[in-house]
Amino acid sequence: MSLYFPGMIVGVILLQTTIFAPTLFNTLNEKSAGKLIRALFPKFFLVISVLGACAFLAFLQSDEATIWQYGTSAMSIICPLICRSLIPRTNRARDEGDEITFDRLHRISVVLTVVVLLANLALPLLPLAK
Repeated sequence: MSLYFPGMIVGVILLQTTIFAPTLFNTLNEKSAGKLIRALFPKFFLVISVLGACAFLAFLQSDEATIWQYGTSAMSIICPLICRSLIPRTNRARDEGDEITFDRLHRISVVLTVVVLLANLALPLLPLAK
């Protein structure tokens, strides 16, 4: 039961980044896709954080939870919240044509999201020692 939430985190990240976002940019014009992406990504990061909190609570209820599980679930709460907090600055940089700042902030969000994805993917493979 305790690995359901990490699995859901992996699914949400993969669905958003490999299906939704590319489909939007390939289907809609840039302005419409950008508007929709700006509406979706704050919710995306919030959903991951909520799932991370659910995972943390599930691990607290488990007698067999490991430091890896607690760390991964904590990371799954904190990293998406950081990404979400960067959205207004990222959008402002894009709107003002500040590509250097936009690229830097976007890269930070991508790296943090990939870290959360990889940590949750690896969770079933990590040692069971407490």
